Amino acid sequence: MKQSEFKKRRKQLMQQIGIGNIAIIGSAATRTRNRDVDYPFRQDSDFYYLTGFNEPDSLAVFIPGRKQGEYILFCREFDEKKALWEGAHAGLDGATTHYKADDSFPIDDLDDILPGMLEDKAKVYYPMGRDSDLDHSLLTWINHIRSQSRTGVNAPGELVSLEHILHEMRLFKSPEELKLMRRAADVSANAHVKAMQKCKAGVYEYQIEAEIIYHFIQDGLRAVAYPSIVAGGKNACVLHYTENADKLKNGDLLLIDAGAECDHYAADITRTFPVSGRFSEPQKLLYQLVLDAQTAAIAQIKPGLPWNLAHDASVEVLTKGLVALGLLKGKVTKLIKDEKYKQFYMHRIGHWLGMDVHDVGDYKVDKEWRLLEPGMVLTIEPGLYIPVDCLTVDKQWRGIGIRIEDDVLVTDQGYEILSAGVPKTIEDIESLMQAS
Repeated sequence: MKQSEFKKRRKQLMQQIGIGNIAIIGSAATRTRNRDVDYPFRQDSDFYYLTGFNEPDSLAVFIPGRKQGEYILFCREFDEKKALWEGAHAGLDGATTHYKADDSFPIDDLDDILPGMLEDKAKVYYPMGRDSDLDHSLLTWINHIRSQSRTGVNAPGELVSLEHILHEMRLFKSPEELKLMRRAADVSANAHVKAMQKCKAGVYEYQIEAEIIYHFIQDGLRAVAYPSIVAGGKNACVLHYTENADKLKNGDLLLIDAGAECDHYAADITRTFPVSGRFSEPQKLLYQLVLDAQTAAIAQIKPGLPWNLAHDASVEVLTKGLVALGLLKGKVTKLIKDEKYKQFYMHRIGHWLGMDVHDVGDYKVDKEWRLLEPGMVLTIEPGLYIPVDCLTVDKQWRGIGIRIEDDVLVTDQGYEILSAGVPKTIEDIESLMQAS
């Protein structure tokens, strides 16, 4: 992503913070996996959103109206030995020349320099409660300023959550962000198609997972947005199943929930299909019901409509269908009111999508479901999960888990399905699998 995009975000943030105030945000830290091995580093989404800086041990400061420069970056100094062992890093010069900080300082000098920047500021915006070390340091710096009140300096009088401003900004995707999200969705869709073609009885779930990740990497995206779910048969009734260890069997369905990440932007796609390449009649009936629910939900994605209409539409379609198939008994309106459908459909229709797979942004504004607006991206993912030990339904339905999930952009006219590259009708799925 171009540095101009990050600069535009910083400008927008500082306009909302206002002169006389300050904002600070820290990077993610490296995490030890075991002994001398770290987990792969993944930058904090909020920090990266404002800086594009992909290194740990960093802290960004934003001071609207500061004459010496409004954007200050504290980071590691360049270390030749570290570069030899771990690879290139920006250093202080790179922070200003490449990442366009107005000023840069060594992170080791933070305690000496930052308190002076806090002096005479009315408010401090920062991610409250998210980093205990930063919480502690900030209070220490403020108390130090207070101890110098006789010299005429004033300590900040108010601490404000930075997330309220920042997450509202992140909720609306720019054209540059949407390029990355389309790329993540396209690569993920291709991997799902390859997984369908690879699937057959006797293959293990982890081999299908390997196929998916292989195609992510082959298409240039090394990061997964979340641990892949590859759930055959009754495993699909465990919503966040990630063991991916069982052998696939003829007669079972396979549910795959997997997405790649492109430059910190996620895709999130789920498809369910028959291991044998053909749905049984009970599977076909339940699958079509879930697909109909998704179609009805997606039809509610338009600017000006409340977020929850899509969920309500999916609940109505699924409940009516479950009654028609005999899995639920009673009047549809009462079943919905009493939430009886939740024994088979226990999650909501979806979530915001962006730099985090469950992305930031309020779902309600002033206690009312927020209205959809162009630039928002969300998932639409109805499902039905019939546990194998559910004795209240006929045996033909037991052990079937189905979810269909797409990534949907709200546009000026309605919506765009970013993940449309994966087949999802019964006919298209069977045609693809029979041809492979």
